[in-house]
Amino acid sequence: MSTNGNANGHSHGEADVLQWKVGLINGAKYLTAETFGFKVNASGAGLKKRQTWILEQDTKDEVVYIRSHLGRYISTDKYGKVTCEKEADEREETERFVVEYAKDGSGRWAFKNRKEGNYLGRTGEDVQCFSKTVTDTELWVVQLAIHPQVNLRNVNRKRYAVLCDDEIQCKENVPWGEAGLIILHFHEGKYSLKTCDNRFLHRDGSLVSELENDAKFTLEIRSGAACGLAFKDCKGYYLTAVGSTATMKGGKNKAVGKDELFTLEDSHPQVALMSTNNKKFVSVKQGVDLSANQAEFCEKSTFQMEFDKPSQKWSFRTTADNNKYWALESFGGIQATCMTVCNKSLFGVEFIGDGTIIITADNGNCLYNKQTGSILANVENPESATRFTLRMINRPFLILKCDFGFVDLKSPTAAKPELVCSKTTYAVTFLEPLDDGQYYLKALNNKYWIVADDNSLLADSDTGTCPFLIEFRGQSLISIKAPNGKYLKGEQNSFVAKGEEIDSSTLWEY
Repeated sequence: MSTNGNANGHSHGEADVLQWKVGLINGAKYLTAETFGFKVNASGAGLKKRQTWILEQDTKDEVVYIRSHLGRYISTDKYGKVTCEKEADEREETERFVVEYAKDGSGRWAFKNRKEGNYLGRTGEDVQCFSKTVTDTELWVVQLAIHPQVNLRNVNRKRYAVLCDDEIQCKENVPWGEAGLIILHFHEGKYSLKTCDNRFLHRDGSLVSELENDAKFTLEIRSGAACGLAFKDCKGYYLTAVGSTATMKGGKNKAVGKDELFTLEDSHPQVALMSTNNKKFVSVKQGVDLSANQAEFCEKSTFQMEFDKPSQKWSFRTTADNNKYWALESFGGIQATCMTVCNKSLFGVEFIGDGTIIITADNGNCLYNKQTGSILANVENPESATRFTLRMINRPFLILKCDFGFVDLKSPTAAKPELVCSKTTYAVTFLEPLDDGQYYLKALNNKYWIVADDNSLLADSDTGTCPFLIEFRGQSLISIKAPNGKYLKGEQNSFVAKGEEIDSSTLWEY
């Protein structure tokens, strides 16, 4: 599965690495890479682009590289001078750091330069690397700079964590439904694992409604042969997948093995499709043939859409009992027979702008369903193709994020319930799907989103009157079209329905 903001992706450069996008905080200030002169300081007040770093884990050695948003790596010399100028093909021993963890339970990290043996630290806003010992100025809080809603995969079991009644179990090959969504809740330097029903994982494996100390974990990483994240509880034990049910809990191991290692991955959209020709759901209920013949939604009407970045196309995975991809067959039909993503299992998806989509197969033809419901890729003219409405079914709510922050109410107590896109902490926006492929959006104040006369966004309606259209634009990216026909646009100081085209300002991580 794909990565969450480069959080778990293999580099295609010279080094074989696992990557984590983070912010590094020391004394309430973020490590910052300036856009000029490759200068580094500790001046950032929040986690923005200049404060975002990539920790690259070496899969052959217990070291990390620290890469800036400019693609340059932190380095030091024997005098403790810190620079950030070298590119990937210039890295040497001076760019390698060993991670050590604070012994006070705070979860802070120290970065020791492999060659010089000195620790990365700060004095005021100056960053240096000359201390031979670790004090508070050499300890960094590591904040994951990724979308907080993820899928969690156990390295040893090779299974995804899902909510099962009152436990989280690492048991699914594919994390189907909202039960497979985990929110990484960051609070005062520690992380908690929150389920889709708003409960937190306790160290004893239970789920609790309040964020208590036993539900907070510090993060550690392991490089070398087994790479991944480990979660350490307040008693010094690591979360692991226990027993035949692979239940996540602490209290067993104080050392990290593969069962204590996890990777984070993007949650793919899982959808239901309905043909506009006959108002029937698309399914594989009758075997491997794809048909639009179900009057009622069923499990086999669920498909996971996975984005293929090189081709800019999508694959459609079927549910667990089949777990194969749609594929274009030689006779022009579509069957769920493909084990891997390849040309015949990739489809173009065009959002028409009215809540419907057109799907194009590898032969260049559009999908069309006959009166019997059978779906064929045999229509050259998109005007004659079948339109499908698409409903996302594994997201009861969205967490919307852009380059400037998260979407939330500007102030929960203000008289004007204005929405902004610059919050440093996440908030949820509830989805209410409509039959035509659009959605009503509701904020935490229990009010529906509306577009004001000046095109700003307010959460100020008691009823859903303002439908929005969600369009998938890539892995973990969507655009949102308002009723005025404009896209929601996020900028430094504005969140408005004024976007005319798809660009970075109209794309939202979700």
